[in-house]
Amino acid sequence: MKKYSRNTGDRGLSKEYKLSYLPVFDADLAEAWQYIAFKLKSPGAADQLVADTKSAIKERQKAPESFEKYNSKKARSYPYYRIHIRNFTVWYVVIGDIMEVRRFLYSKRNTEEFL
Repeated sequence: MKKYSRNTGDRGLSKEYKLSYLPVFDADLAEAWQYIAFKLKSPGAADQLVADTKSAIKERQKAPESFEKYNSKKARSYPYYRIHIRNFTVWYVVIGDIMEVRRFLYSKRNTEEFL
């Protein structure tokens, strides 16, 4: 079965994107989970944040380049894209047919320092 999308220049056929997670993303997400679960004493909210994050990434995987690129002050080989989830942001790049998920950061942080 063919997939169709208006966002590609290849006569409507869309790409299949693979997911890749950097270890630093996993560490960021684990740190956020621990803070919410233990410091804020809300393990249910921490679990829900992880579930919502995974769901948002899977949804974005369908068309990761269809969203606005992040205007970085640094020269980069690949532009960053973002997904907002509550008070956090998932940062990813697209390299060929791979959506590489790189960071999970609290939205109030100085983004340029961490990307």
